[in-house]
Amino acid sequence: MGTIDDLNLITQQTAAHDVVIHTATADHLPSVQAFIKGIEQRVTNDKHTFYVHTSGCSFLSDDSHGKFSSDKTYTDTNPADLDTRPDTSSHRSIDLAILEARNKLGTKAKLFIMLPPLIYSASSHGKLSIQVITMARFALKHKYTDLSYGYVTIPHWLENSPDTVSLENPYFFCENGTEASWAECAGFIGKALKAAGKIEDATPLEIPSEQYEDLFGNYSDVVIASSARNRADRLNQLGWRPKHTDIRLAPRDEELPLLLKEGGEFKGYPKAAASGSG
Repeated sequence: MGTIDDLNLITQQTAAHDVVIHTATADHLPSVQAFIKGIEQRVTNDKHTFYVHTSGCSFLSDDSHGKFSSDKTYTDTNPADLDTRPDTSSHRSIDLAILEARNKLGTKAKLFIMLPPLIYSASSHGKLSIQVITMARFALKHKYTDLSYGYVTIPHWLENSPDTVSLENPYFFCENGTEASWAECAGFIGKALKAAGKIEDATPLEIPSEQYEDLFGNYSDVVIASSARNRADRLNQLGWRPKHTDIRLAPRDEELPLLLKEGGEFKGYPKAAASGSG
């Protein structure tokens, strides 16, 4: 066992395995470089690797700042459209390192980027999601299985794909077809907390910037006040289908009961939830 900063261990384990999936974070370049180093070692030994890197749909975030909705919907069948996004977009500097390695390795390894959507629902061991539940914690202070199936679908597809797919579209989205605005998210959080007797007023309010530290710091606008609409057309073409509870029910039924048992003062999400300048 190790941590994301145990770079030699990451390289060693990557070099020893055919299929590698990086799900720890979308914004840690040293670990990505360690994975790539391990893949390169495998190439020198004539061993092929399937590598799936976790990015995120904050990469698609617009400049709406919660003021307007967007008609723009990205699809993972159009990589050229995704590549027009600014290099300063969230997560992009890490993704570019993957794409550079992909171009360098060519058909000797299969590297792909998964861009998950807003993730919700409690895990099997009680770990809660990030964005919606951070909003709920904020509201209290101021009075994940469909995706895993998506990840597994990619290596199964790669097993029977020609090496030339390494030279083609690197992107996969994974979403269930259910959309909700951040105002809607605030609305159902408020209703659930009021029903639980934790707040008196369920009306969504605009959050002043001086309170962003109790959310996602400087990235609060990107993480919970922008649009990042997308469609997982590629996974659907491979036969993947979402099966689980939608966003309006899962936080209420699965996560809030666990959240309400938490103790201590909440001081915002403690890690970097995005990167870049927007």
